[in-house]
Amino acid sequence: MQANAISTTRPAILISYALTGLLVLLVMRMLGEMAVSNPDSGSFSTYAARAIGPWAGFTIGWLYWWFWVLVIPVEAIAGANILHAWFQNIASWEFAVAIMIVLTISNLWHVKSFGEFEFWFALIKVIGIIAFIIVGGLAVFGFWPLAHVSGIASLYSHGGFMPKGFGAVLAGVLVTIFSFFGAEIVTIAAAESENPKAKIRLATKLVLYRIALFYLLSIFIVVSLVAWNDPALKQGSFQYVLMSLNVPHAKLLVDIVVLTAVCSCMNSGLYTASRMFYSLARRGDAPAVAKKLSSNGVPHLAVLASTIAGFIGCFASYVFPGEVFSFLLSTTGAIALVVYLVIAVSQLRMRTAMEKEGNSPDFKMWFFPGLTWAAIAVILMVLGYMCISPDYRPETFATIGVTGVMLICSFFVIKKRSGNIGDLVTE
Repeated sequence: MQANAISTTRPAILISYALTGLLVLLVMRMLGEMAVSNPDSGSFSTYAARAIGPWAGFTIGWLYWWFWVLVIPVEAIAGANILHAWFQNIASWEFAVAIMIVLTISNLWHVKSFGEFEFWFALIKVIGIIAFIIVGGLAVFGFWPLAHVSGIASLYSHGGFMPKGFGAVLAGVLVTIFSFFGAEIVTIAAAESENPKAKIRLATKLVLYRIALFYLLSIFIVVSLVAWNDPALKQGSFQYVLMSLNVPHAKLLVDIVVLTAVCSCMNSGLYTASRMFYSLARRGDAPAVAKKLSSNGVPHLAVLASTIAGFIGCFASYVFPGEVFSFLLSTTGAIALVVYLVIAVSQLRMRTAMEKEGNSPDFKMWFFPGLTWAAIAVILMVLGYMCISPDYRPETFATIGVTGVMLICSFFVIKKRSGNIGDLVTE
């Protein structure tokens, strides 16, 4: 992902990451405001239903579920390819199935399993990134003993810092937004914790440090130490930097961290998809059977439904490589931006309604409503750019298409549920 972003934007990818990080920070603050006031496992889908209308909650909830059940097989295949390279006598698809089964069992076992697995996954990822930053930082300042790579010359020595103009920076935002997507999961997971309001506050505040450390600092090291136009960068930005610095067993170390990240993403995806499915079922927007809980508090049928969808995606990817699954994946191209837009509009409407009643949230969005409107404007600008850009237009229209299908379904479901056409807009 980083290699693609760098090739798209050149060293100016730093600006793209900064802009995307700022947008995500604002969106998370808005979501945090709503989540602290009303903790709910349906998160922004529930808030959209309340603030905009049941059709909005239905549409955005199913879009979000659709996104994650397609991400699950992508990550399973990525992890399987790493394991297959280590153990070539075992087929890649067998590893993919094994990974999905293990994570499904863990999600079915107990409501706390997600947090326990994610703790260890996150610990390995954090240690790996911090180690990379330390090694890279030593190299930038000329203190790395194993190679003669130093300084920040690569930031400007290959055509300049921003050789393709600001339009490329916007294109970089489109690529990097998927690196950040998933930050909102904390508001879903926190709803099942013992003290959801405190957990949501803390998680929202930590987003700033995660963006600065995991994204901006690490990408700065990459574009400082290696040339953006080096073909070898495609093998993986972190891996290529470490190999350039002659770090022993660089590929193996990066593969271990990447495998952990893949499992973490799958774990989060399965958890999030199942909780969104469960929330939709509770509101009558999904089959009612999915709202049943096991004795351990797990929406087991929602977990199984999301897992089956992931298995189908995995099967499609192996049986129809580059065809059916690639088309399905293209429908997720702009879902992140659509979700962020709905979060911003929901917060704007909920906060406005709250203030009209003379109330004020405990955890507030900064400089309301100015920054909320600014975030909405930026999201619309990026979506507009996607519509006119030949590189992103197909994905954008694919997302619009699947959104339209979800929207049409919402009207039929809500009409059937309520029997009143007026309830399609407000309840």
